[in-house]
Amino acid sequence: MFCTASLGTRIRARREKLGLKQVDLANALQVTPQAVSKWERGENAPDISVLVPLAKLFGLSTDSLLGYHETGDEALQATVLFTDIKGTSRRVHAMEPRQVVTWLNGLFFQLTEIVLQYDGIPVQYSGDSFLCFFSGEKHQSRAVRACIGTQTVLPDAVHMGLHSGTIHPCAIGHPDYSSPGIAIGDTTILAFRTSEWAGGNTRSGIAATDAVVEGVDDRAYIGGKQSVHFSGVDDEVDVYEIMDKAS
Repeated sequence: MFCTASLGTRIRARREKLGLKQVDLANALQVTPQAVSKWERGENAPDISVLVPLAKLFGLSTDSLLGYHETGDEALQATVLFTDIKGTSRRVHAMEPRQVVTWLNGLFFQLTEIVLQYDGIPVQYSGDSFLCFFSGEKHQSRAVRACIGTQTVLPDAVHMGLHSGTIHPCAIGHPDYSSPGIAIGDTTILAFRTSEWAGGNTRSGIAATDAVVEGVDDRAYIGGKQSVHFSGVDDEVDVYEIMDKAS
């Protein structure tokens, strides 16, 4: 037996250590924020079907999450989205610093709102780039729809790359100054490389790897396949342009 109050305390402590909000945790697990709040208050426990995804999100085993013993690090299956704003250098030259901040924040606000609509988890803003991930049920399809939604609201403003694989959410940096992030690995690197490729090789500005496409439930979004050799990646990667099916 385990104590729901103690489990709730562990969930809250781990969530806060990773820099996640209750709504981020809810989106990642495809549950309601109210459910997460009840877990953390010890009013009830996660459903058994949620325990494994929750443990993976936290980088714990289920035994460790339930308080039986501490153990190692487990990976989370997710789709990572890397977004880059087009023409930043040219625009920045013509702006005052305050104007640059206003412009970037306006774009990032709209982009983040769209990601949240599809239960994505915002991770990091860096310069003119934005990193987020989608996990849980149909994460590939939700990520693709978020990209299509972004191009509808912000036409020709960004290019985006998607790759699905294992990630390790964690706090990045010195403990006193750390922020939520994703440990750098193949999944994040391929999302970044795919975004770079999308910027110069697609009309839509969106590209996804085969690992994403194989999990998308609406093939109407998927364009033709190309095999690409990315810098720093040994094997060729199959990538697809993602297009609005209405276009």
